[in-house]
Amino acid sequence: MLAITVELLHGTYRADPSGLAPTGRALEGEWPPSPMRLLAALTAAAGTDVEVEGLPPRRLGTDGAELAFLETAGAPAIYASHGAGEVHHQRLQSRYVVKHAGTASKNQHLEYVGRVGMEVRPGFKVTPCVPEVTYAWDIDVPPSVLAALRYRAARVGYLGCADSPARVTVATTAPDGEPALCPADDGALLVSVPREGSVAAMDAHYRAWVGKDGGASVQRAQFPALRHVIRYEAAGERESATPTPQPTLLCVRFADPEAAVGASISGRRVAAVTEAFKAAVLRLFQDHVDEPPPVLTGHGMEGSGYHLAYYLALPNVGAPHATGRIHGLALCLPPGTDPKLVDACRGVLDRMDHLVGRGFQRVPCSLWAGERRPWATNPGRWVQTAQVWATAFPAVYERRSTDLDNAEVSGWCRHAGIETAVREVRVSRVPILAGGVDLAPVEVNRVGRPGKPYAHLELTFAEPVRGPVVVGGARQRGLGLCAPIRGEGLSGG
Repeated sequence: MLAITVELLHGTYRADPSGLAPTGRALEGEWPPSPMRLLAALTAAAGTDVEVEGLPPRRLGTDGAELAFLETAGAPAIYASHGAGEVHHQRLQSRYVVKHAGTASKNQHLEYVGRVGMEVRPGFKVTPCVPEVTYAWDIDVPPSVLAALRYRAARVGYLGCADSPARVTVATTAPDGEPALCPADDGALLVSVPREGSVAAMDAHYRAWVGKDGGASVQRAQFPALRHVIRYEAAGERESATPTPQPTLLCVRFADPEAAVGASISGRRVAAVTEAFKAAVLRLFQDHVDEPPPVLTGHGMEGSGYHLAYYLALPNVGAPHATGRIHGLALCLPPGTDPKLVDACRGVLDRMDHLVGRGFQRVPCSLWAGERRPWATNPGRWVQTAQVWATAFPAVYERRSTDLDNAEVSGWCRHAGIETAVREVRVSRVPILAGGVDLAPVEVNRVGRPGKPYAHLELTFAEPVRGPVVVGGARQRGLGLCAPIRGEGLSGG
């Protein structure tokens, strides 16, 4: 057994799990600290023997075998405060500081000539009920590795940001009780965990920063080995597991995985994008797996009450300066989908390296692998629990009636697999969300088919519901996709 405990000396912890803190769009801070942060702290504590021209090796007192051991140890069980009332997320106030470099910008600082003021958003400070977290691996540890880990742990001064001082200790027994979080294939929480190559990626990150072109901006997205997430589930979820399975959301981002270059398409092309996405998935499935099943094609299903896969376009909505542009795609598989089919679909999406369709040029694609940006392509953007949801793309009426009341929209939600009743519905011809997409009838209705009414909706449910939420008569084509609105009942997914 290997157990590494981090004691938060100030009782608080600050880190940016998704890269959204500088944008002000983060919903909460990181808790518990990911095992990847622990490995990063231990690596920085005594360095490695990475060679940088003009600088001596950084390793002090160890041969580095302990880091190789830890990065291949797998996903640990995590003992930490978790759940409602045990962890407080405090949003820190933004502040303005002076940029170090002078510039001729018109936004110069009033009191410092030639300098520019810039806003700093520090994100969230997390205060857990018990100010410590323990990572436990059920593995045997060689004595030399244990001694080296203790040496490194003694040199760690903080975890996450520098204003989170910590004391790290290494033991061979796990704490009493059950862990708060455990790895689970169907868990709802995504936690960054080391894997083989993580230390080499950090060395490359360090070399790029202090090497020949020292000081250059370096992003984690440039080093895929640093983006490895594992699904975890909370102990409370295991105890109160519901027999009703959840939908599976497989996301694809518009980006070149080698160059980490983002791309986007106008939100008004949503129908063409989802049409091209479906065609690409079915073609790749047939070429590399087998004949696509009815849940993907929409053909051959019998009876009523069944659910089909949704082909979604993922827009940038909800933020003050949201544009509504599409940054990625998602295949939403219905609850109860065979895990073998889920794995086959994930493999198909991994093979999809580009998308091309009517009205837009070839766009490079890559399967989402934990990238922090863009937020629209992160499953956590859509798989949240909230009481109020609003449409990013307008919802198409299921019937031609123009009278929408709570009962009618509750029926739409039941058809989409959401049993919670709608307490209040707000109907608008124009978008309700910032960045919501306003579509013309020709951009909604299919050619050669009778047109149906459509509108933007704000849905307030009787109690919080878990996303993704997609409603209306064209939900298989991505219309009626909803985003959570901050407020009563909102929590991470």
